[in-house]
Amino acid sequence: MNDYERIARVIRYLDEHHTRQPGLDELAHVAGLSQSHFHRMFSAWVGVTPKDFLQCLTLEHAKALLRQGESVLSAALEAGLSGPGRLHDLCVSLEAMSPGEMKIGGSGLNIRFGVAATPFGDCLIGESERGICHLAFVADEGRDAAIDELHRKWPEARLTRSNRLAAGLLSRIFERPGDNNRRPTFRALVKGTAFQVKVWRALLRVPPGCLVTYGQLAAAIGEPRAARAVGSAVGQNPVAYLIPCHRVIRETGIIGDYRWGRVRKRAMVGWEVSRRMEPAPSAEVIAANPDLHI
Repeated sequence: MNDYERIARVIRYLDEHHTRQPGLDELAHVAGLSQSHFHRMFSAWVGVTPKDFLQCLTLEHAKALLRQGESVLSAALEAGLSGPGRLHDLCVSLEAMSPGEMKIGGSGLNIRFGVAATPFGDCLIGESERGICHLAFVADEGRDAAIDELHRKWPEARLTRSNRLAAGLLSRIFERPGDNNRRPTFRALVKGTAFQVKVWRALLRVPPGCLVTYGQLAAAIGEPRAARAVGSAVGQNPVAYLIPCHRVIRETGIIGDYRWGRVRKRAMVGWEVSRRMEPAPSAEVIAANPDLHI
């Protein structure tokens, strides 16, 4: 059992028993570790103690963010988020395929892909000459099912496997920010409708440690009545974590479901909250397809 699996088990346990405020000894037992080992491992992985991490993930925490209303969303969608509240984020340039390119299923595209470990479990990532075109956490069905999904999404592309390449890309995506404020930059190639890409573009501007609702996201793209459609677009995100759909919650303040698992979503939100004061850049988005009119 790796560190993520241990932490995921503890988070599930806290979901069920948080009202009892279980102590360190109880959580260490759940993780199958000594108290000292568990505390060191958890604190090193998350950056805060188990107790602080739980507080970050409570419903009251989510509601506190939402109570700030439009000011939170406005700050999330503003460019140049730096200074005392500097946040750890990635700089992502988003390129959308044209409808004609989508119809041919990636014909003529060379995609190198592989599976490697991340702080949140194994990921399958695919990269073409035009950028990262697939990023998904490996679900309970296993690696073969994850690879089958990649084949279905890019049926005509030429696929070459390289787990070494995957490990290098994923280590950069999930690395801790350094003291030199270096900006990790990535280009992503996505297939989607104009509306979907518009939603994904807005998601890229929501900083780590901040949460938005589907309704707020709909209002941000100028479609205040389209919260349901926004939710569908969020669920179709083709590149996990790079496009941060894990930062979207329900109107009630509940963290809610996630395509790659509710526990994983809560873990990522807490991981980002714990790093809100660490130096890093905000995200930048470029829609390369002029036909999308974003």
